[in-house]
Amino acid sequence: MKIVMIGSGYVGLVSGVCLADFGHSVTCVDKDESKIEALRQGRIPIYEPGLEDLVASNVRDGRLTFATGVAGPVGEADAVFIAVGTPSRRGDGHADLSYVHAAAREIAPALTGFTVVVTKSTVPVGTGDDVERIIRETAPQADVAVVSNPEFLREGAAISDFKRPDRIVVGLEDERARDVMTDVYRPLYLNAAPLLFTGRRTAELIKYAANAFLAMKITFINEIADLCEKVGADVQQVARGIGADNRIGSKFLHAGPGYGGSCFPKDTLALVKTAQDHDSPMRLIETTVSINDTRKRAMARKIVQAAGGDVRGKTIAVLGLTFKPNTDDMRDAPALSIIQALQDAGASIRAYDPEGMDQARPLVRDVAFCTSPYEAAEGASAVAIVTEWDQFRALDFDRLGEVVADRVLVDLRNIYRPDEISRHGFRHLGIGRGNG
Repeated sequence: MKIVMIGSGYVGLVSGVCLADFGHSVTCVDKDESKIEALRQGRIPIYEPGLEDLVASNVRDGRLTFATGVAGPVGEADAVFIAVGTPSRRGDGHADLSYVHAAAREIAPALTGFTVVVTKSTVPVGTGDDVERIIRETAPQADVAVVSNPEFLREGAAISDFKRPDRIVVGLEDERARDVMTDVYRPLYLNAAPLLFTGRRTAELIKYAANAFLAMKITFINEIADLCEKVGADVQQVARGIGADNRIGSKFLHAGPGYGGSCFPKDTLALVKTAQDHDSPMRLIETTVSINDTRKRAMARKIVQAAGGDVRGKTIAVLGLTFKPNTDDMRDAPALSIIQALQDAGASIRAYDPEGMDQARPLVRDVAFCTSPYEAAEGASAVAIVTEWDQFRALDFDRLGEVVADRVLVDLRNIYRPDEISRHGFRHLGIGRGNG
């Protein structure tokens, strides 16, 4: 099949290259000429394990190309995917659909023959109706079916998620689109990946409901962690105990400094706003958003207490800046709020992250970016692990102890056991381990 992907950001690039790897002919389009030129030269604008090699192999085999204009590629396409950003709108928190609407207007005149237009971006309920209306107003002659096909990709594991999905959700109103979308995903369908066809609005809501539920699950275990610290319980054992119940499941029951990234913060907020607009408020999700917003600065207060209750004039080492490991994404990363709160308290920050420092530099001020965890720890009154990168799971604590001012480890991801840290003379403070 001939497929066009409008938008070559995280979702568009990963989806496009994976579809090309299935054997389809895919053109990824983006208005950013420098990004397209970089992609043509094999330079990938984001960090995602395995993506660079996959792009290179599909470009070499002629299945994947890049363009800045839509006219030619869209005119030949069987399916056109819209995978542009939908950030939170300034002022009211609604999803900003301006990029989606602009993409619909741009592709409409270029459509020839029957074409399926696929909304891949995460969008509020009813956006598919808007896309269809815009296309029909812009190009009344267009023979088009608009479907919703939300993505469920985890940054750091996106290629695996695309190729081995839990489910593929396709929301449609025009039955002609069913065969086209089945052909798009035939390699997965043949491997028994569930292909779930629904109404278009239902598919749009599935995406938001899934992200909101996972965000709520994270927030739940974080609140349990706070209680564990008060009563002397261990949140990791609590998580194992409840996660063993198949009705609950063990995933997303890892206590930490709060969720971040490109999806959960904006999608939970957008769902709250959609529900309010339809006079059907979602109190659980409203509370989830509120708790998560306040938790990040609470983690900074935890670090301050670990460093003796006053960090004015002291150095704090921050290990891990991205919102999760195996990505360079800094969007709504807990580290941003934690660093700001520590600086507000008078601390100097030394930081290290394997992939995220270039992205972090424009977002934080007066931070010393270092080349290793040990350089970051020099003179530190506390070392805080904020992101659980693999290289932080086997730190040399003897070496660390030689450079720090005080042997204090604040483990916001619970990747170490307190007893193994104490053997090296470090005081360990984790999350939800009765040590608050």
